[in-house]
Amino acid sequence: MTTLDTQARAEGSAPAAAGKSRKAKEGAALNVFSHAFLVLWTVMAAGPLIWVAITAFRTSVDILNDPMGLPASLHWQNFVNAWTTAHIGQYAINSLIILAGSLTGTMLLGSMAAYVIARFTFPGNKLVFMLFAGGMMFPVILALIPLFAVMENFQLLDTRLGLIISYIAYSLPFTIFFLTSFFRTLPTGVQEAAMMDGASHTRTFFQIMLPMAKPGLVSIGIFNFLGQWNQYLLPLLLNNEDESSYVLPQGLASLAIAQGYRGDWGALFAGLTIAMVPVLVVYAVFQRQVQAGLTAGALK
Repeated sequence: MTTLDTQARAEGSAPAAAGKSRKAKEGAALNVFSHAFLVLWTVMAAGPLIWVAITAFRTSVDILNDPMGLPASLHWQNFVNAWTTAHIGQYAINSLIILAGSLTGTMLLGSMAAYVIARFTFPGNKLVFMLFAGGMMFPVILALIPLFAVMENFQLLDTRLGLIISYIAYSLPFTIFFLTSFFRTLPTGVQEAAMMDGASHTRTFFQIMLPMAKPGLVSIGIFNFLGQWNQYLLPLLLNNEDESSYVLPQGLASLAIAQGYRGDWGALFAGLTIAMVPVLVVYAVFQRQVQAGLTAGALK
């Protein structure tokens, strides 16, 4: 009987082993495919950025003769021409000044509104949230003519304040939508304990709840930074009179037209590289916080 049981077990385990082997092969094939797809995606995403950065160190003659070639020597004069002659430095400073006001206003107003919507119950709570969420589905191009008329009536055309207000209004819907979901994941016990200790709503928000929401704030801050730094349509509509007040996307478009006629392609690619550097630096510094903010809601 023992011999028969052993044979039966061996015969029964053979199909199971074959099934495990087949699953292992399928898993290995899927793993290879997923890694190959990620490598391809990385090349497609990072390849153009690397090519622009390399081309920024080449002369215009070399670029025209061999667009995909490597620089024979580092031609730093391209960056000097882009920063001074093409006024990329002035455009970058204009963008930073406007971004300092718009990003601060967006994060402050967005976090305050999201906190109230997420943590307090009042008549019209869901309606207010749905109105902000609906703002994400409204194409900004449909608001250009009314926006121009409003800014003209308030004499905010071709002013930094007008751009700052427009950037804040453009970014608030997604900011509130994102932060409302994040504030709802935070524990209520800490807020209730602070209120029982006599803390006001303002103190509870700024000293307790806002620090707890740091991962979400950093994540949405990065998205707003990218969107406002690369914004082109709103400045083109609201800030097109004085070229010295152009923001960086406007300056790059002007540079592309001017350098295309002059044939100074090296300065053009140098200007593009200068525009990419702040974005890459910000993401590299806050990469972990962005990932933590995007996964915090799912983990909790």
